[in-house]
Amino acid sequence: MTAVLNPLTIKKTCFQWGKRTYIMGVLNITPDSFSDGGDFNSLERAFNQAQKIVEAGADIIDIGGQSTRPGAEVVSLTEELNRVIPLIQAIRKSADELLANIPISVDTTSSQVAQAAVQAGGDIINDISAATFDPKMLSVVAQLKVPIILMHLRGTPKTMQTLTDYHDLMGELRQFLEERIQAAIHHGISRDYIIIDPGIGFAKTVVQNLKILRNLTELRSLDCPILVGTSRKSFIGHLLNQPDPKQRVWGTAATCVAAIGNSADILRVHDVQEMVDVSRVADAIYRVSLEKD
Repeated sequence: MTAVLNPLTIKKTCFQWGKRTYIMGVLNITPDSFSDGGDFNSLERAFNQAQKIVEAGADIIDIGGQSTRPGAEVVSLTEELNRVIPLIQAIRKSADELLANIPISVDTTSSQVAQAAVQAGGDIINDISAATFDPKMLSVVAQLKVPIILMHLRGTPKTMQTLTDYHDLMGELRQFLEERIQAAIHHGISRDYIIIDPGIGFAKTVVQNLKILRNLTELRSLDCPILVGTSRKSFIGHLLNQPDPKQRVWGTAATCVAAIGNSADILRVHDVQEMVDVSRVADAIYRVSLEKD
């Protein structure tokens, strides 16, 4: 029996885990992200996209200034800060109240970016390395008193697709996340402020990604909300024989329904409007206790 998770309040949003699925809209300010690299690679275009993400019904915006696609090169600290900070500041100064108050997640593995981003108005740190790349990350996040998303990864985005050999995929995944949760708690981060992500597409084969979706409920025993990010990923392209990431919307929708059926709490997606609809219907099937006629 898993614990009932305490609600988490960020800005004006109260995340009541288990009641419904929350949608995190992806906003990459990078020239080289796998599906939208270069699309929002200026402050004006990124700000306009943030507005569209909010209008489409997202609960969180996830801003990233460093591509984590397979084979991605690391950008300098200055470059990452220059991409991320002005956008957070612009969103927080927006005359649109909905946009100005949207919870902002910052996709970074750098404690310096995390610090600057939260000072600029960011609310959540989304670390694909589960705070293993930067040894200062957990203590910085503890001091900032913000939630952190800990994701399972092997190697780095440059090397991860060569590191897909597991003896017990779900067992190893669960053990890694448990160790990172304990490390976060040890550094002073409340368990209520920890969200976990199985890292679909990161050091995983097509078959392994599908296995995680089928067995997602095994991670419920870690007593943390679960984020799932399948959006437009290459395993969907493989299944559909679809090389263009932007043409993987319906494949993404299928994975989102599977994730919701197996009790994911947050979906990280590019196609916000479509996945808001998908999650609303899937929630009605899997989450809502239907009244008797």
